Amino acid sequence: FVTTDVIGLEMCGSLKNVTALAVGMARGAGYGENTAAMIETRGLAELTALGVAAGADPKTFFGLAGVGDLIATCGSSLSRNYTFGANLGKGLTVEEATKVSNGVAEGVPTTDAVVALGDQLDVPTPLAYQMSRVLNEGISCSEMLAGLFGHEVTGE
Repeated sequence: FVTTDVIGLEMCGSLKNVTALAVGMARGAGYGENTAAMIETRGLAELTALGVAAGADPKTFFGLAGVGDLIATCGSSLSRNYTFGANLGKGLTVEEATKVSNGVAEGVPTTDAVVALGDQLDVPTPLAYQMSRVLNEGISCSEMLAGLFGHEVTGE
């Protein structure tokens, strides 16, 4: 499978890490598959909207670089971002999670950049925003999830 959508590939490769942080955090805090699926689904919608606004082909997000990599990254303890998030969900601080992590969790510095890009492109980034609050303000997993899903019900 090939694509010439460089923007889409770059967006998928970086933005999925923010979603993996959130999924890992939820699983580390003891939440189950339904919560993980909600986060992954909303994460895919968010990264697709942001990518399309940046000029990416929407099809890229539903192929191997998008959904494929998102599933692999959000469902594996071998993922540095998932593991970092899981450590946060278990109650470690960002500093503690950084010390015990095996390698760099790219989603950590990417999170604030996603929020800034969303602001620049006028695209809402609620998942990245809530993860930014986790990383910068130390909010809990339950607070992150309430901020993400605890609002008025809207359409897809």
